[in-house]
Amino acid sequence: MEHLPEFFSNHIFLFGALFVVLALLIKAEFEHQTGRASLISPVGAIRIMNQDESALILDVRSAAEYKKGHIRNSKNIPLANLAAKLPELEKYKTRPVLAYCNAGNMSGKACRLLQKSGFSDVHNISGGVHGWQDANLPLTSK
Repeated sequence: MEHLPEFFSNHIFLFGALFVVLALLIKAEFEHQTGRASLISPVGAIRIMNQDESALILDVRSAAEYKKGHIRNSKNIPLANLAAKLPELEKYKTRPVLAYCNAGNMSGKACRLLQKSGFSDVHNISGGVHGWQDANLPLTSK
């Protein structure tokens, strides 16, 4: 214990880096916990679609991926274009929004953006297209 101050002073940059990394981890976890949209299973998503036909099903993958196969009645707005397209989605602010991508990561970012923009009922479909297919649910290419 008596060598701790000496060790600290000899490795000040190491301790500084440690504190910075810890602060960034805490910040990231806080943002993750507070900005998270509800994660919903594919079956839960179908339940919402059946209960509210005005729900927006939002595919945030690229147009090429969308053409290969997507959830029926979904709207394709790639994540990179979503911020610019928000004015077009104003009518969905109080309606359910079900976002998906390939695996759920990009749609999580889309959900956070939508929530920050005032959308009140945002859901991220768990597993994205892969989760949808794993639940033996159909995709369409029309």
